[in-house]
Amino acid sequence: MSKFMDWVDARFPATKMWEDHLSKYYAPKNFNFFYFFGSLALLVLVNQIVTGVWLTMSYTPSAEEAFASVEYIMRDVEYGSILRLLHSTGASAFFIVVYLHMFRGLLYGSYQKPRELVWVFGMLIYLALMAEAFMGYLLPWGQMSYWGAQVIISLFGAIPVIGNDLTQWIRGDYLISGITLNRFFALHVVALPIVILGLVVLHILALHEVGSNNPDGVDIKKHKDENGIPLDGIAFHPYYTVKDIVGVVVFLFIFCFIVFFFPEMGGYFLEKPNFEQANPFKTPEHIAPVWYFTPFYAILRAIPDKLMGVIAMGAAIAVLFVLPWLDRSPVKSMRYKGWLSKIWLVVFCISFVILGILGVLAPTPGRTLLSQVCTFLYFAYFILMPLYTRLEKTKPVPERVTG
Repeated sequence: MSKFMDWVDARFPATKMWEDHLSKYYAPKNFNFFYFFGSLALLVLVNQIVTGVWLTMSYTPSAEEAFASVEYIMRDVEYGSILRLLHSTGASAFFIVVYLHMFRGLLYGSYQKPRELVWVFGMLIYLALMAEAFMGYLLPWGQMSYWGAQVIISLFGAIPVIGNDLTQWIRGDYLISGITLNRFFALHVVALPIVILGLVVLHILALHEVGSNNPDGVDIKKHKDENGIPLDGIAFHPYYTVKDIVGVVVFLFIFCFIVFFFPEMGGYFLEKPNFEQANPFKTPEHIAPVWYFTPFYAILRAIPDKLMGVIAMGAAIAVLFVLPWLDRSPVKSMRYKGWLSKIWLVVFCISFVILGILGVLAPTPGRTLLSQVCTFLYFAYFILMPLYTRLEKTKPVPERVTG
């Protein structure tokens, strides 16, 4: 084996990659619960790719046969129903772990210098993931798939001058049709997974170049022993690989429990209208996107003007990219920031959750007003950040990690 690895290493840096990214990559020794979600996101990505490949073997991307092929997968393909539910539940699980992963970044300042590129690559993954989920949502060719896609694509029509032409170009037709389904299938199965995988590699490379953050926001590279090993660091393998396996086991237990017993999750993971074939002549009583898009959908609906609503929805995502340059705090972790940062983070999270709930519900005057208030608070968190992070009094950060 030793001679074989020498032969491989002379032609490919296998051992070097293993050491640089696992056995000799030193991570802070005070990682906590929130540091499970990066590895879990990678696990769910693998699940989506593997189950997706198997589903494409029995799926037919045409307006006439797409819905029937999904029914065929569920009823007649051996283990087809399990594969389909693993994939549909995996989509929601992906966003759950990604949102928690992003929350950890906000909590411990993982976007601050020198990790700006790590955050930007992560946000690009999030954007590509949203596009991937949207493309895949049309593929079952159910009622909510069809009409949800119709509503979202029509939003591009609000763009001045090029709006109508852009909308028709995205659809590939005057209405959502088999052509739209076919191109969304190609993007969902081939193009976007390649983009996501590439961004994941860049995200990990950027992270390992500058080193992982920790709950204290302390740079562990400042204090090293005579061998150059950080005093507050431990090798990622075997310590954190074993720790992550514990998280994976717990996650898989919950994930499989949902897959086998509650795959629809009360209509949030699989909506009832999607069990009907798409019908251009029958509009569902209430059209709403999947739960992981609903915060931004609520922002869209909160503004009466269609164009301004689209701009606000786009800005709600775009502002996340510039977060590293908005935070002017001298400390990274929320443990040592002032009370203003803590209050605003709580307000932001509550607003985001309320917007998500409102996006699922049918609009009423009262709900629209609440959406407008939460939209204001959502943007205020970012717009006021340079002010309150600069003015607030912070606690002294320890020289070494506190455990």
